[in-house]
Amino acid sequence: MRFIETWTPATLVETRDLSPSIREFLILPDQFDGAAYPVGSHINVAVTINGQPETRSYSLVGEADPSGFRIAVRRAEDSRGGSRYMWQLAPGARLDVTLPSSLLAVDWSRKHYCLVAGGIGITPIVGAAQALVRRDAGVTLHYAVRSRRDAAYLDHLAALLGDRLVVHASDEGGRLDLDALFASLPPDALALFCGPMRMLDAARHAWLGAGRPLPDLRYETFGSSGSLPTEAFRVRLKGSDVEFEIPRERSMLDVLNAAGHEVMYDCKRGECGLCAIDVVDVQGEIDHRDVFFSDHQKQENQKICACVSRARGTITVDTLHRADAI
Repeated sequence: MRFIETWTPATLVETRDLSPSIREFLILPDQFDGAAYPVGSHINVAVTINGQPETRSYSLVGEADPSGFRIAVRRAEDSRGGSRYMWQLAPGARLDVTLPSSLLAVDWSRKHYCLVAGGIGITPIVGAAQALVRRDAGVTLHYAVRSRRDAAYLDHLAALLGDRLVVHASDEGGRLDLDALFASLPPDALALFCGPMRMLDAARHAWLGAGRPLPDLRYETFGSSGSLPTEAFRVRLKGSDVEFEIPRERSMLDVLNAAGHEVMYDCKRGECGLCAIDVVDVQGEIDHRDVFFSDHQKQENQKICACVSRARGTITVDTLHRADAI
């Protein structure tokens, strides 16, 4: 039950491949005014996966563009199906998308900004870099990739930032040392981060290890990356014989709600915590993919964010809501 979500029909205008595994999509809503949107904004796109309607969230690339909304999608074979759906679209395809919204708050009064992107996490960082350069702010961007061949928007960012862009390519031995990076920043620096969950966990530990206040590390998350491979798992409802299989392409939230076990939600990105439900038993392992719970809470395994987190094996949960038929 998304509280504020305005959908609008749109057309896929064009695509272009940014790397062998990353494709950019230019999407033009039928009613489009080109209005500016906040840094870190994303749109939701209605997709169809195995005949089922689903929703996927994609960060907008760059600041507002009069041509439409630009997103970039990495083709991931281990994804839940969204990237495969997007990659089979051709220009002219009709889509339903939401208007842009942002959960990334940026304090524009700072003198120093450190931008950190991991792989496809560069998508929301491009707009942040553009905005900060336009404001003549002190900014550096650290871009971690497997290889420069995989680095989307590298030429644009190099022209925009010059030597303030630092590329950490694994195949060149350029591993990003977050501990050293954060320890070297000026005391008032604000960091903006987007990358996979393991990298975010490392960033948060390094940030706190450098003695910095956690609110000064702002981040966007993928919501689909975790420590375990994306695979099917089972969810059992407390006090009943009801059990569901959560297929790899669907979330626990979607499966439970489709079955009438109403679970409240808002962001569907693992950020707000509204969809958190109680975990009663774990026969296997939980893969917490949210950024709402603390490390300690995740280790306790007493709650799970149904929108993004997954598991291996079977977990028993208490939704507190029961379907009418039960």
